[in-house]
Amino acid sequence: MAYEAEEIRTSQEIFYYLLEHHELREEDDQLLYKAYTEEESIRNLVKSQGEIAGSNVERYGNVIYLIPKEENNFLGFSKQQLKGTLCKSGATDKDYYLSQFVILTLLVEFFDGQGSSSKSREYMRVGELMNCLSARLKEGAAEETTTEEEEDGKNPKDTAGISFKILYETYEALKSDDRGSRMKTTKEGFIYNILMFLQKQGLIEYVVQDEMIKTTRKLDNFMDWNLLNQNNYQRVLRVLGVAKDE
Repeated sequence: MAYEAEEIRTSQEIFYYLLEHHELREEDDQLLYKAYTEEESIRNLVKSQGEIAGSNVERYGNVIYLIPKEENNFLGFSKQQLKGTLCKSGATDKDYYLSQFVILTLLVEFFDGQGSSSKSREYMRVGELMNCLSARLKEGAAEETTTEEEEDGKNPKDTAGISFKILYETYEALKSDDRGSRMKTTKEGFIYNILMFLQKQGLIEYVVQDEMIKTTRKLDNFMDWNLLNQNNYQRVLRVLGVAKDE
């Protein structure tokens, strides 16, 4: 299919805007937004550029997002980068997986996957998140031990490779400091740094003074339109021990 020079130029403007801002809102640039939503040729060109850049370009509601694919370490984050950002110095894989478990737990607490919107609550306190995390890890470790004894390795539960016992031990090895520590070697600091990272990515609003966590429209849209198909969601619930296998 042949494209006009103006269509190519407009698509490049849109893609550059997405590279710079990661999203394009209708109220921020109506001309570019209108060009993307109303001109199929321009939309196809933008999506093609996104594909070449290892990303997906998707519109949720009235916002167009540039979403790096899982292995995109240029526009996204590598495992090593996340480990260095979220975990303590000299962190191992178990520290990294614990940080990801914290994020999964936060998502499940905010989004139940039911109804017209998957969002089930407006805010959450940090203390509640920490209590929920500790309880899930403890329950998961206990159930994992029981399952191993009963099944002797047969038909293991789907945990996506996560060992609850190791994660529980890793979490409990962190110090506890009720003075609001921001050191990654404490439970409070570990959670704090994860929340600050999510806020920097525009996914949550973290009100430090009130220890309150709120999700952003960006995360709400992504969960409703992208992540929470039932297969993915049910597997996350099984990993966290919230839903039982049928």
